Amino acid sequence: MPRRVTRTPATVALPAGVDGPDLDRVGAITDDLDPRGNLIAVLQRLQQEFGYLPEPVIDELARLSGVPASRIYGVITFYAQFSTTPSGRHRVCVCHGTACHVAGASRITEALEQELHVEDGGTTKDMEFTLDSVACMGACSQAPVMRVDDETYGNLTADQTRTIVRELIAELGLEVHPPGGAPEPAAEGGERS
Repeated sequence: MPRRVTRTPATVALPAGVDGPDLDRVGAITDDLDPRGNLIAVLQRLQQEFGYLPEPVIDELARLSGVPASRIYGVITFYAQFSTTPSGRHRVCVCHGTACHVAGASRITEALEQELHVEDGGTTKDMEFTLDSVACMGACSQAPVMRVDDETYGNLTADQTRTIVRELIAELGLEVHPPGGAPEPAAEGGERS
């Protein structure tokens, strides 16, 4: 079943210091690749360029290529690799395939939600992390598994997951704040209160 596309309202505020997409880049990419014969490759390049596929980019692609926007959205919604909403600089995916589900993937997701202060499928307010559940990562022998960007971690526990995320946050020099407040202090034993 295709994923539902959320069309970006014209009144959506972009994060501070972020301008709208540079539509000239759409033209450069469509000049380099023929959208009529290589639509998926064009969409991959556009998503790499912009981080996601915003509505103005799709509209410009449709205008330049003559490919109807409805067809473009059909491709975007069919393939899980494409997103029409902004995502964080770092993508955190938890496998919820059968092996990972049985091995405790839900505890891994819950630990990440608590550490990053974001719900599954959401992006942190600072646009640093997007947390997603995925169907299968093909690493069933290492269940449960999560991937942070290009790094895969297997045979996880909730505590190991918390440690990995805390180390990543420290390495990046970030502070993760709970919604509407200052950082939460870690309780004794590494658990959040």
